Amino acid sequence: MSKILVAYFSISGVTKRVAEKIAKATDGTLFEIEAETPYTTSDINWRNPESRASIEHNDQNSRPKIANKVTGMENYDTIFLGFPIWWYTCPNIIKTFLDSYGLDNKTIILFATSGGSNIDLAQKDLKAICPPSVKWLPGKVLNGNPDQKVIDNWVASLDI
Repeated sequence: MSKILVAYFSISGVTKRVAEKIAKATDGTLFEIEAETPYTTSDINWRNPESRASIEHNDQNSRPKIANKVTGMENYDTIFLGFPIWWYTCPNIIKTFLDSYGLDNKTIILFATSGGSNIDLAQKDLKAICPPSVKWLPGKVLNGNPDQKVIDNWVASLDI
């Protein structure tokens, strides 16, 4: 049986609630990706081109610093990686997270929360920065507060 990490970035708590349910469904280890400089509400105002999130988004080489690190990443075979969708893709801090570890031969499964976007562009963007040996399983947008049974069924369908 593979050892599973459920890593997530959440500001409002929506993605965190989903991550907790995935950790329960997988018996995985829960890990919150925290920014070294926490985001404020004004930082994530996507309507303001001067907001921190807007500036980071417009610089695809931006890698916001992370305050914490996964201990024993080499011991995990499968990583569920969650985030809110920003501008149809992932926040750049997710790229920082992936850049921080050797991911050869790991399996990555994305999950996201969104007001209406799908996960396709995020998966494309993240595949581009990961080693070719990473195995990608189908990701999923899990909006609102999905029932544990919905999460359980999705996880079971992945056959991990």
